[in-house]
Amino acid sequence: MNAVEIEEAISALAAAPFDGDEFPYAFLEAFGNKATTIKRLRAGSSNKSDLGGVLQTSNIHIKTCAAGEVTDTLAALRASGATTRAKAKFVLATDGIEFQAEDLASGEVVVCDYPGFPDHFGFFLPLAGISTVKQIRESAFDIKATGRLNRLYVELLKDNPEWGTAERRHDMNHFMARLIFCFFAEDTDILHPNYGFTLTVERMSASNSSNTHEVIGEIFRAMNTKTEDKAKANLPRWVDGFPYVNGGLFSGSTDVPRFSKIARSYLLHIGNLDWKQINPDIFGSMIQAVADDEERGALGMHYTSVPNILKVLNPLFLDDLREKLEEAGDNARKLRNLRNRMARIRVFDPACGSGNFLVIAYKEMRAIEAEINKRCGDPDRRTEIPLTNFRGIELRDFPAEIARLALIIAEYQCDVLYRGQKEALAEFLPLDAKNWITCGNALRLDWLSICPPTGTGVKHHADDLFQSPVDQAQIDFENEGGETYICGNPPYKGSKWQTSEQKSDMANAWSSKPSLAKTTDFVSGWIARYLDYAKAVPEAVAAFVATNSICQGQQASDIWAHVFAQDVEISFAHVPFKWSNLANYNAGVTVIIVGLGKKSNSAKKLFNGDIVQSCTVIGPYLVPNRSEVVAKSTSPVGQQSQMLFGNMPRDGGNLFVTSDEAEVLKQDPAVGHMVRRFLGSEELINGKQRYCLWIEEKEADIAASHPFIAGRLKRVSESRQASQAASTRDFAAKPYRFVQIAGVARKTQILVPGVSSENREYLPCDHCDESAIASNKLFALYDAPLWNMALIVSRLHWVWIGTVCVRMRTDFSYSNTLGWNTFPVPKLTEKNKEDLNRTAENVLLAREAHFPATIADLYDPEKMPTDLRAAHDRNDETLERIYIGRRFRNDTERLEKLFELYTKMTAGGADKKSKAGMVT
Repeated sequence: MNAVEIEEAISALAAAPFDGDEFPYAFLEAFGNKATTIKRLRAGSSNKSDLGGVLQTSNIHIKTCAAGEVTDTLAALRASGATTRAKAKFVLATDGIEFQAEDLASGEVVVCDYPGFPDHFGFFLPLAGISTVKQIRESAFDIKATGRLNRLYVELLKDNPEWGTAERRHDMNHFMARLIFCFFAEDTDILHPNYGFTLTVERMSASNSSNTHEVIGEIFRAMNTKTEDKAKANLPRWVDGFPYVNGGLFSGSTDVPRFSKIARSYLLHIGNLDWKQINPDIFGSMIQAVADDEERGALGMHYTSVPNILKVLNPLFLDDLREKLEEAGDNARKLRNLRNRMARIRVFDPACGSGNFLVIAYKEMRAIEAEINKRCGDPDRRTEIPLTNFRGIELRDFPAEIARLALIIAEYQCDVLYRGQKEALAEFLPLDAKNWITCGNALRLDWLSICPPTGTGVKHHADDLFQSPVDQAQIDFENEGGETYICGNPPYKGSKWQTSEQKSDMANAWSSKPSLAKTTDFVSGWIARYLDYAKAVPEAVAAFVATNSICQGQQASDIWAHVFAQDVEISFAHVPFKWSNLANYNAGVTVIIVGLGKKSNSAKKLFNGDIVQSCTVIGPYLVPNRSEVVAKSTSPVGQQSQMLFGNMPRDGGNLFVTSDEAEVLKQDPAVGHMVRRFLGSEELINGKQRYCLWIEEKEADIAASHPFIAGRLKRVSESRQASQAASTRDFAAKPYRFVQIAGVARKTQILVPGVSSENREYLPCDHCDESAIASNKLFALYDAPLWNMALIVSRLHWVWIGTVCVRMRTDFSYSNTLGWNTFPVPKLTEKNKEDLNRTAENVLLAREAHFPATIADLYDPEKMPTDLRAAHDRNDETLERIYIGRRFRNDTERLEKLFELYTKMTAGGADKKSKAGMVT
């Protein structure tokens, strides 16, 4: 269930007659518990309550009670031994009149009347497996409004299917934007109380909904008619009190979709919500999902948290404004200068969506301006920060409209907060017709035409705010001496998953460096456009949320070498972190933030959570004080052994046999030795058994004479002949062998999975005898000294691979040419090698002591055996003393040393060519 569905379910529960016996089960069902789970709780098989309530392990302990006993009951639940043993996150008590609950981890409590508990639904979202941020927990209204608007939207399309077509989708979306404004306006006194939108629709439209669309259409027409023209507009008397809104919101067609009785009921229900509570910070992102068929299933999940947005905006420019405010103190001249400066700051989001970044930037700047006005003794002063300084580009028209509307709402709310309701109302209408959000393709549009540099004109014009054609903008004033800050969260998509249209967009963006259009993530297109913009406006700075992959692997060297060559630097950055708001829907999105600006001598800031490091330079891998680029190498830069790719069968699955088939074949002395254990990443990490036929060329005739194997070889040949790849068809005549054979061990082999989880503290790796065949999902060191394994399983290597190699989301994607061959290992003495042989052997012995536990079992961070952890610790200490004579203090110090050593070891020029058969 998503957050909207949960809110609707508990609202229905609160509205129904209270049943003390049924409430706990209904409450849990509202949070997505399956019928089988509820059935087990009812039967008592999974209910561990010791107080006669309902206790769900690891979740919640609920008890209903007699009237007036809620506080005592909650205390009993909190003190219950069963609550502790079951590791319950919450306790909840209610008598149907009062409602109390507590988060046992944080101590946060909810105390309210029973009918009001749905307003706190965000408090309980962890019960549905949804981790929340503060904004969603405090904004039940936005979820509630989103859900009801969605139901109205879907209901209207049932009776007006043509409004859902491509030709009329814009009309439908524009209609929804008008409704949102009306709901907000009537609850904030923008509309006169006697002429409320909802009240008028209820009074003037028939209960059978036959004329609801006509009533709404007349209201819209009134709100688009100037006061001096109303008398001759032939408007009905009952709309006389509706003001002229302008701004394009109500201009154009006043056509309204027809309403069914159900749709009319939804409309009235939505209008009766308290729209004063709307939060434009997150409402816009959620409401845009209403109009997106693909996103509607995750309603209430689409927003970017304010703390994450501020990770971009604070170091980009807000921190500097606050510092200047602090420096100004009560000095009126300095305060006025700062206020004048802020009035000319432009914030430009070329991937603005529904305007989250722009709204937060506006609200934060208004807060600073309000403090300036307060210190200057003029707290009621009208703002000098125009909405037109907050500019954006958005591909889709509905989010673009919502962005404009969110900014209008944010302006009004700020005016009420800082100047008072009376002043806010006096200046709110009519809306300004200037258009500052452009609907168009950011990788195609000329950013200079949307956000021109000082002293230039504007190329694009539009007639009004909400009716701008695609690729149009209107800013009718010059912004002499202003600063430009570019920010945003552009879309993510790897090069392999880009559509042909997106590929074309990338080619346009990277016209100055065409090769990058083919190999880099979609988000890099915004970096390319910034570089173009910065040529004309060199003082402009930018900060983008981006996929961490642009600072890893080949992309790191390709993109940033070009960026740095344009006299642009990374001025600040956040190292990879989870960009998650609601974990069920946004898990695994790992991002970085990079700030870009003209090269300077000022200190750079590298953020790692709450830790900020000042440095002279931030390199392509977001490592402080190191600007090196790691290039692929066909051979190790140090003394480590050569690492090769595993073996690829391309056999249609016919060279593999089941465990039972393997046992039968092994009994045959002629072919039994041809059955070999086959290891890929899954088999190595999770201990799964898999077998293949490994047939040497000299034994091909013997294999072909075996009835079972002959049948398999026949199918291999047929499969290869049918392949579209010529290199595979060439091996149809040799069905007994794998197509790609990188190597086979004579005695031992050290194997490393190509992809593995970042959750493990050490890279998975194993030491096997010669009998196993390594798949193409592994990398192999054949017959290499054991000390090589000591390197692979070290923290030093974990840090290096996690930095210079590409990641699959957050998982490690290992590379021999980019990770192993470039790993800088200082010259090892024979004593060093002996010591590392011993520490690697100790790791293997510690593993063996826990047989048959798999690598997945042993390296679970929560369950890693003490002796194995100690063995790794000794390995790390031994290796790190070889590097610097002591243990490293942290991963940052490890990386700084590794890059320093890499630079020294490759000073003569690294081999940048990739050997055939190797992967990156």
